[in-house]
Amino acid sequence: MADLDGHTATETGNLDAMVTAVWRVESPRIIARVVRLVGDIDTAEEVAQDTFVSAIEKWRRDGIPNNPAAWLHTTARFLAVDRIRRRDTQRHKYEQVAATTPQTTEVDLDHIVDGDLADDLLGLIFMSCHPILSPDARSALTLKLICGLNTADIARAFLTAEPTIAQRIGRAKRTLAAASIRFELPGATERPARLDAVREVIYLVFNEGYTATSGDRWIHNELCDEALRLGRMLAGLTPDDPETLGLLALIEIQASRLVARVGPDGEPVLLMDQDRSRWDQTLIRRGIMLIGRIEQLHGTAGPYALQAAIAACHARAIRAEDTDWPRIAALYDGLAQIMPSPIVELNRAVATGRAFGPRAGLDVVRPLLELPALREYHLLPAVVGDLSCSVGDHDEARRQFLRAAALTRNNQERSTMLERAARCATHS
Repeated sequence: MADLDGHTATETGNLDAMVTAVWRVESPRIIARVVRLVGDIDTAEEVAQDTFVSAIEKWRRDGIPNNPAAWLHTTARFLAVDRIRRRDTQRHKYEQVAATTPQTTEVDLDHIVDGDLADDLLGLIFMSCHPILSPDARSALTLKLICGLNTADIARAFLTAEPTIAQRIGRAKRTLAAASIRFELPGATERPARLDAVREVIYLVFNEGYTATSGDRWIHNELCDEALRLGRMLAGLTPDDPETLGLLALIEIQASRLVARVGPDGEPVLLMDQDRSRWDQTLIRRGIMLIGRIEQLHGTAGPYALQAAIAACHARAIRAEDTDWPRIAALYDGLAQIMPSPIVELNRAVATGRAFGPRAGLDVVRPLLELPALREYHLLPAVVGDLSCSVGDHDEARRQFLRAAALTRNNQERSTMLERAARCATHS
């Protein structure tokens, strides 16, 4: 059956899926570039949505262009300029705005360079991480803009109620607009005040790519690649900052495992089951070299430096059984002291269980079961299930895996939890 434009329903569905896939990658870049032109986030998001609607309508009619990204960016630019013309009633106002943004209006979008776009993205992150905003608002706003997450997914990432996240994002936008915060990379004197928030956001972007909050894919490589580019750019801006180098070392080493983290059908392959010959040794070497630089700077006790050291312990183990779990547990003990959080404790429980036996791990994880913040966090029952299975309590393990499956919004992860629950049932 054909639709109104003469395309079959299948063709239309395939095209819409392709547009959506391109849009997921390009929308944060479009928002970043349009913010530079129009000056405020709300208008940039509106222009981006109008661009998406235009793409759906035109590409259905005329087919997908040879360079979809260039088409999207060109259309967004024209829509932004049109928005400025309509907003400014006097001609000279528009000319003044255009004159102050030549690098945006004159860019050749048929020859887009990722580095230029990454520079815009980093500028958007710095804008969203302005000290005028609270730390939670900075992270939530940037996750929405850079990752394209909805408020429900951001709420899950922060273990916070969805209305609270929506209010934070709305207030953050209004605050930036009211204070006329400019889109720019801050100078060296202003940069340190925003670095903690920028690092946090880049790592959140990476984590959303590394383990997707929801959907049919467990990994979004494009988000991991974006975080790597942003991390490298940030390290280029602050080459002697140990924590920035620690962040980059951490994501370099974790990114080395991406190919090995999924099976042939996209199913998750957990760390201890991965084929380590598939790990990217170039990324591992880059990460370990950065750790060496951190040691020279005497910055090994920072949160990101400690996490990078943990990642390096895994990277150095040729076989899973060679992993230095006692050292990893000790590093998590240190991390828990300087950055206490339920998530750090959950990871410490896993490391303790591997280093000193599953009962020791359960001793660490049991208090977390009483925390309201982790009540809907699917990885808590997943860890309890794994430790319970290791001590032979298969009924409890099955119950916990089923709970984890019910809580996760990622379909691949849900399938894995259900499979583990089914295996436990055979031991009951």
